[in-house]
Amino acid sequence: MRGLYLVTPDWDDTDRLLDVSEQALQEGVALLQYRHKSAEADQRREQAGALLALARKYGVPFIINDFIELCEELDADGVHVGGTDASVAQVRARLGAGKIVGASCYGDMALARTAEAGGASYVAFGGFYPSLVKKYPVTTPLDIVLQAKREISLPCVVIGGMTPENAAPLIARGADMVAAISSVFGNVLSKVSQADDVTIAVQQFNQMFVA
Repeated sequence: MRGLYLVTPDWDDTDRLLDVSEQALQEGVALLQYRHKSAEADQRREQAGALLALARKYGVPFIINDFIELCEELDADGVHVGGTDASVAQVRARLGAGKIVGASCYGDMALARTAEAGGASYVAFGGFYPSLVKKYPVTTPLDIVLQAKREISLPCVVIGGMTPENAAPLIARGADMVAAISSVFGNVLSKVSQADDVTIAVQQFNQMFVA
């Protein structure tokens, strides 16, 4: 678990979603998460199933945001849960030891400790910067990454307004993965050379993890 953690946008256009996701996967992604909060159940199932097939093609673990039943139905690789979802311990008990369970911990180390005790596979902190996708207080201190690396033994994900420039000080503090939506998918909006934009964005993130 090291590198770019790609999270999908709320796109209803499945063909476009798959096209851009595959462009990113071709460049190398650590994890792929399907996140579409407003999709209808049938659309969510269709999109998640198609993304799972793509992730399998490129050997990338595929995570579903929130929807545990959909993870079970598709036999996806895991689930990411937020603060208002089922607890990590509940999800771990339901999915078993073989699945990835990620947890949003915002700027709260107590949540991270609880997630670790409950069997989380990784913890995610943020937002650190304003986001084009999520609305939240930008109050997470950069040094929470240092604290997490000292106090817990799980991979640390950073999220919220992530660009290569914004991510750099967090990677320097020990972040294992950078979760991005708009910095990759947003680059295709109003652009002519879509493939080049996505390729460059993913490459820029990946280069930051080259020792």
